[in-house]
Amino acid sequence: MASLVQGVYVMERDRQWNRHGHDARAPAWWRFFHFEVREVLVDAADSSIFGAVYAFQPPWHLLDPAAAAAASAPHYVVAFRGTITKKASASRDLALDLQLVRNSLDRTSRFHAAMRTVHAVVAAAGHQHHHRVWLAGHSLGSAISTLAAKSMARAGVALPTFLFNAPFPSAPVERIGDRRVRQGVRIANSFVTAAAATLLHHGSGGGGYDAFAALARWVPNVFVNPGDPISAEYVGYFDHRKKMEDIGAGAVGRVATRNSVKDLLLGIGTAGGCEPLHLFPSAVLTVNRGASPDFKAAHGIHQWWRPDLALECAAHYY
Repeated sequence: MASLVQGVYVMERDRQWNRHGHDARAPAWWRFFHFEVREVLVDAADSSIFGAVYAFQPPWHLLDPAAAAAASAPHYVVAFRGTITKKASASRDLALDLQLVRNSLDRTSRFHAAMRTVHAVVAAAGHQHHHRVWLAGHSLGSAISTLAAKSMARAGVALPTFLFNAPFPSAPVERIGDRRVRQGVRIANSFVTAAAATLLHHGSGGGGYDAFAALARWVPNVFVNPGDPISAEYVGYFDHRKKMEDIGAGAVGRVATRNSVKDLLLGIGTAGGCEPLHLFPSAVLTVNRGASPDFKAAHGIHQWWRPDLALECAAHYY
């Protein structure tokens, strides 16, 4: 999945550097895994390539129904790239990053184009094969995948989703070196968040809880690096739930896990508002514990196909 996301990055770089035909470098990223491109998603605002629809085309020896690879593989993958800071795409991508921080990415034309494509691919796959449509994204592309997956989950269609270095716009508590200090900050924050949510949700009828809980059957695969300040908070976000249960404050933890103080104060997650993009009820969290010398290594998509990864994986259910 990471390589298919990289294929979208390289398609956009091929476009910017006028590499066509035999000079194009992107095809190697999907052909190696027996995929082909069915559709390229282009942002109308700047003509940049931001996504692609891939179709699995296995070789004959994998078409045997008993072959595990064919039985578990997706029919289609819709993949989205993250921010590219080159002149031809930086302005649009950075503007979308700002929309992400403001929790208004769902109002952008890029997301609307992505959502139309996801609906079309799911319809093409058919009712019996929704689970064979996978979503994948890195960074900004993870945010787009998250919005699309949440929308589909609310409609009763839980799509397998792979989120690499998904943004978690929050204070970087995970970067605090002392474990006890981290836990203390998180516990205090949970009580403050729960109190704010209770106050601001008063009289709302609990609809926010129902909407959050309804997403629990969607279990995305979330890949993070503790050295990446953009995504690292997912580590503490999920681990902290168990800690709150252990100290007898599970009810407070459950309220806090679906809210954030910043978003509550902005009207996000309150009655009549939208929900925080980055908060999930459930996930399979994969953490890269390997050394990362700098931000580029910790946040980059390239880390996820290294052969020497030191990974920790845990499932979290709401």
